[in-house]
Amino acid sequence: MPHAPDVAETLIELRGITKVFGTGEAEVHALRGVDLTIARGEFAAIMGPSGSGKSTAMNIIGCLDSPSAGSYLFGGVDVGCIGRNQSALLRRNFLGFVFQGYNLLARTSALDNVELPLIYQGIAAGQRRRMALEALARVGLSGREHHDPSQLSGGQQQRVAIARAIVSRPDVVLADEPTGNLDTAMAGDIMELLVALNRDEGITIVMVTHEPDMAAYADRLISFRDGRIESDVVTKGRLNDT
Repeated sequence: MPHAPDVAETLIELRGITKVFGTGEAEVHALRGVDLTIARGEFAAIMGPSGSGKSTAMNIIGCLDSPSAGSYLFGGVDVGCIGRNQSALLRRNFLGFVFQGYNLLARTSALDNVELPLIYQGIAAGQRRRMALEALARVGLSGREHHDPSQLSGGQQQRVAIARAIVSRPDVVLADEPTGNLDTAMAGDIMELLVALNRDEGITIVMVTHEPDMAAYADRLISFRDGRIESDVVTKGRLNDT
């Protein structure tokens, strides 16, 4: 049976989630009745082979897709009942995203890339600049604010992407293969940064990865297979340390 962590506040809850793509003979069941809770302040890694449903689950958690059946609750609110506009606000204000490919704007400075989510939030220019500079400092990129992606290493580009993800001070960072394009040393640096953000700032992190070495940084390992959770194990138990 999947393990539910012994912590006080559930932030993310999937109840009987199914996801079906296509119809008829082309029908694919990506998720088959998934139940999952993630507590505020956890660092959870999600693994599984290709086609296991892990990325589909991440997309539903990130409000990038909707389930075919079941309920997704964020902070106790049923996301399926709040409408498209409110879902967009949830995604914009409470979730940060980090992708394998960085997804930075080319020929645009690190500072401007990090400011982008704040523009969508309608934050004034001066405050945007201060928040973006602070976020870049938090990921160790002070002095690189005016470099564009072509002037940065892969690890530095991913740090910019993480700064962009945390600049609006989200409750959750969703990281999809965040070290997939990095060598071992750079990957370790990125994972240490995610651990620090989780430990020091209490940001809940949900990370999809196919790399066991990267999953080992998380406190909890959730394994998917054939659209279901195959195992769910607390690996470090740091949240329960006193």
